[in-house]
Amino acid sequence: MNTENWKKDYEEFEKVTRDFYDGKVSVPEYKGFSGGFGSYAQRGGKASMLRLRLPGGRVTKDKLKFITDSIRKYNIDKVHFTTCQTIQLHNLNADAVCSIAVEALDHGIVTRGGGGDFPRNVMVSPLSGVEQGEYFDVSPYAEAAAEYLMTLIKTVKMPRKLKVAFSNSPANRTHATFRDLGFVAREDGTFDVYSAGGLGNNAKMGVLVAEGVEGSKILYYIRAMVDLFTTYGNYENRAKARTRYMQDVLGDKYTEEFQKKLDAVFASGVNMDIPEEKITAENVPAAENEAGAHGKTDGVDAPMHVTKSGDGSTVEDSRVTAQKQDGLYAVEYHPIGGCPNPEKLIEIYDAIKDMDQVELRVAPDETVYIINCTGNEAKKILDVTNDGAASLFETSVACIGASICQVGVRDSQKLLATLVDAAREWNFPEGTLPRIHISGCPSSCGTHQIGRIGFRGGMKKVDGKPVSAFVLYVNGKEGEPAQFGEQLGTILEEEIPAFMKALGEEVAASGRDFETRKTENPEKLKEIAAPYL
Repeated sequence: MNTENWKKDYEEFEKVTRDFYDGKVSVPEYKGFSGGFGSYAQRGGKASMLRLRLPGGRVTKDKLKFITDSIRKYNIDKVHFTTCQTIQLHNLNADAVCSIAVEALDHGIVTRGGGGDFPRNVMVSPLSGVEQGEYFDVSPYAEAAAEYLMTLIKTVKMPRKLKVAFSNSPANRTHATFRDLGFVAREDGTFDVYSAGGLGNNAKMGVLVAEGVEGSKILYYIRAMVDLFTTYGNYENRAKARTRYMQDVLGDKYTEEFQKKLDAVFASGVNMDIPEEKITAENVPAAENEAGAHGKTDGVDAPMHVTKSGDGSTVEDSRVTAQKQDGLYAVEYHPIGGCPNPEKLIEIYDAIKDMDQVELRVAPDETVYIINCTGNEAKKILDVTNDGAASLFETSVACIGASICQVGVRDSQKLLATLVDAAREWNFPEGTLPRIHISGCPSSCGTHQIGRIGFRGGMKKVDGKPVSAFVLYVNGKEGEPAQFGEQLGTILEEEIPAFMKALGEEVAASGRDFETRKTENPEKLKEIAAPYL
């Protein structure tokens, strides 16, 4: 299936979008329709956002050029890196959102299914293929999965969205052990498979449904998961129409029912094995990786095959990671709140456009990595991206927030900006304050449930009147094993800076960093929080 086949769909998208802006379609009606095209009206209904589907968060030069050209052409003033490794364009008028969605197809970017009840962007460990110590490169399998999932958008009606993730190491940066379906790399070159996990209301870790699965067989497991979801997913109650609720429905029989669906898929006789040439990067000429959208299907790029070598130049910096390819480096760039100045993306493109095999990877924590750089190239990228986070705390995660999101309760971006400004004045030693995670509502787009400290938008009554507040979570943890944070209580938004300052003062006085102090005195964090709850 070629991206050209999607263009017809966007004719309807443009018609309904025009009707919405002309007042002929209500906000709820438009939301139910436009989400299937990766677009939603922003709060107030006067502008739109568009979510660019980027399997694995991979941004080739061609895709980045398209994004930067769009920024110039449509005067885009707000961009957001999401925790699902996509890029969102904000504050778009009707002309811009309709045009960009179609123009993106020519660059292998399909926004279809970026929202709504569809398979979402497939997630991949951001440095897969270049990371030292990874078990193996999971990205070719993820790319095959992404291509397959796109074929289901027009053929299967699911109760809600389906998120699939691949992890290349125990770091589990994509949270594959608690996604709707997660493939976790093993040291022996196979995958363990986790199912029916997810953040948000009724958060659940995934169920381990299979171990030691050969990579070429993963599509059978995806089909089994889809069939299980359409059988046991809740089509009546959207609040309970996520795969994690199937654990409540099936209980101890969940794995057994998954296996039945898997057996049926294998028994169907349909060959879903991934061909060797799709998962072996060495079979892909290096030039194809620079070829833009040519030869791509459904927004899936050819597997990356790094043929580049270092040139002897080296670099050392806290934002630079040495790749497993000798002499090559990845540069980390984390714009505050995951919202880079759009002009900065143009600067990054101008810097890398003539650098061999250099591309971007969006990470699940709103960071972007510029990979395959020589030492000298990395130094240039460091200079270009010097406006980003300057400390661990400044790499904190926040969803786009209620000033833009229709369903948002609180402005998570505003809270983060306030805390970052305050922390710069406090000037605590590095590591005193941890990375925090902020979600504007229970949906957990800011992944508040896995932060060492997490905030979820809410309200609190003071003298009988509703006041802006956040629910506080503590002791969440990423990686393997992961754990969800404990909900402590509700804290007024205006008191959060004082709480964070009190925490920083206690940790700084101990002469330790946050993690060390937490290990020494696990209950201290709760004691500091108690007066504010």
